[in-house]
Amino acid sequence: MEPVPALPASSGHPLDGLDPEQAAAVRAPRGPVCVLAGAGTGKTRTITHRIAHLVSAGHVRADQVLAVTFTARAAGELRGRLRSLGLGGTANTVQARTFHAAALRQLRYFWPQVVGEVPWRLVDGKFPIVAQAANRVGLSTATESVRDLLGEIEWAKASLIAPEDYAAAAARHRRETPYDPQRVAEVYTSYESLKTTPEGMLLDFDDLLLHTAAALEDYAAVAEEFRGRYRCFVVDEYQDVTPLQQRVLDAWLGGRDDLTVVGDANQTIYSFTGASPGYLLDFSRRFPEATVVRLERDYRSTPQVVALANRVIGAARGRIAGTRLQLIGQRPDGPEPTFGEYEHEPAEALGVAKAIGRLLSKGVPAAEIAVLYRINAQSEAYEQALTEAGIPYQVRGGEGFFQRAEVRQAVQALRQNASREDLPDARGPELITLVRAALSRLGLTAIEPSGAQARERWASLNALVRLTEELTEADPELALPGLLRELAARAEARHPPTVQGVTLASLHAAKGLEWDAVFLIGLADGTLPISHVLGDGGAVADEAALEEERRLLYVGVTRAREHLRLTWALARSEGARSSRRRSRFLNGLVPEDSPASLVARRADPGAERTKRLPVCRVCGRSLLASRDTLLGRCAGCPGEVDPVLLAELQDWRRDKAHELEIKPFAVLSVNILTAIAEQWPTTDDALAGVPGMGQQRREQFGPELLAIVRSRMAAR
Repeated sequence: MEPVPALPASSGHPLDGLDPEQAAAVRAPRGPVCVLAGAGTGKTRTITHRIAHLVSAGHVRADQVLAVTFTARAAGELRGRLRSLGLGGTANTVQARTFHAAALRQLRYFWPQVVGEVPWRLVDGKFPIVAQAANRVGLSTATESVRDLLGEIEWAKASLIAPEDYAAAAARHRRETPYDPQRVAEVYTSYESLKTTPEGMLLDFDDLLLHTAAALEDYAAVAEEFRGRYRCFVVDEYQDVTPLQQRVLDAWLGGRDDLTVVGDANQTIYSFTGASPGYLLDFSRRFPEATVVRLERDYRSTPQVVALANRVIGAARGRIAGTRLQLIGQRPDGPEPTFGEYEHEPAEALGVAKAIGRLLSKGVPAAEIAVLYRINAQSEAYEQALTEAGIPYQVRGGEGFFQRAEVRQAVQALRQNASREDLPDARGPELITLVRAALSRLGLTAIEPSGAQARERWASLNALVRLTEELTEADPELALPGLLRELAARAEARHPPTVQGVTLASLHAAKGLEWDAVFLIGLADGTLPISHVLGDGGAVADEAALEEERRLLYVGVTRAREHLRLTWALARSEGARSSRRRSRFLNGLVPEDSPASLVARRADPGAERTKRLPVCRVCGRSLLASRDTLLGRCAGCPGEVDPVLLAELQDWRRDKAHELEIKPFAVLSVNILTAIAEQWPTTDDALAGVPGMGQQRREQFGPELLAIVRSRMAAR
């Protein structure tokens, strides 16, 4: 098929700016329409132009159309596009809302007819009620425990599963429950009873949908009034519909078929919440006369990125995979995706930070770069590496590492230990043991626990232990007070109030977003795919869950417009045994001539390390430790540091930190100052060769640093 570039967007005729497939979806007759839309294929443009076409052709009034999607951001984008097509006036407005917002509006209107004078209030947060329910049945009320219980209740309600049916359903769906399913069912039952109070009824967001559906199903007058008002329905991201949302949609339709759905089953990544692609897959079976259109022209990504995305999803298995779309890149050629294998996670983070620095120097805006990972706890190493490189960043879809509740609790526990007089002055391995003991009381166990929230908490606490290990390796005399000062400095330096920079986000949080450059990191078996879908020895424990993990990688790849790099590490930390292997999803994707290819490394064992790792400027050996890389030499090689210059640089750093009202650590690290005092850079190019001196730091501090070096050189 020859690429047909889309025409420029237009607010004129509804068919302006559409490719042939998009136009076919827009022109489809009134009735059931299914648009299978791949990533970057212009689905929002298509559905808004279809609505405009139906209105302009006189098939329906604008205020008789209800379009629903899953996030407020997506609903806002729909409304904005519709306004540009002339459908945003007060008297001529298409309703574009989330499922829950639409249900809330309807329930407020119909409640007096259905329930009468019984007052109700929307619950802002379910956590306190679930915690109270857990306490009632004798289960833990720790944060991660309550969050896991809350997740199970939300899944059950979204799946139309009553408390008495939960245990059987959990077994049928192979749920990884935080407690025995029967105990979870007891919490669920208690939660529902606690929402009935003497003051009235408390409704959660799922209740909004349940009561709205019931009102339309059970009260003919309500159904007649609603269906007289809304005659045409559009559902975006239809692969993410839950059984509860489908029940509401069926109640809205009431046997009619004026429905347009848009989705891609191969972007289904929320099954754990109850979402099911089955409704999208069965659409033609339910509506045999439906018009089905496939959108496969990708206007987002370069052909090179699109080719890799097709290969990722091409290996998928199962019914969902049978509907995969073969994307066709419409943009000009770009660079090939690259791959990187590292000895350990700190080296991976450092390598990614350097690659980001190179993109920034080429003019790629920081806001157009993203680092995507499987679980939020992976962000810590990248927060540290980007800070060291002087690259601003923001954490999306989750708190920054040091702002997480479990990390704040851990730091507070360590502070309490520091104030005790009966504890020994632990250093080195003893300090690590002390930290492990303190964090064990907060949930750090020898074995990773079950439950999504419990695993996230465990990963964060474990990351703190690894950070302590790295710090004690760099400074064997580090004691607990020094560790706390270091943690406080890192927390403050990495989290300014607002920042426009590189995005750090989980793959789930990245759905629906896109960037010029994307780094997919941590692509090792046990992380992606996540460990709990793998059995003993790496065998697959859950095929369906494994395929969802593959779809996560596919979603990550399709977030990139031009630059894409995929990386993994063979060990968790420096000095650890290299027991990991790259993700099984990368099999057959890494080119044989890539430095990260196992085939290439077997052919020339030293080639990959030589290409990838920096070398000592004294002895020429590869540098593995992050501190050695910053200094540009092995720890055991002579440094030839000038103590006077180093002292002058430290004085400058102290004054600069005072001027900027930040911690000295946030200006430049001691390792960077030491490297400058060893290498004597007198030009900007020479300063750029000092590890950690990225473009932003050179622009901000370079002239002052070079002046200090030149002054000291003249004084000698």
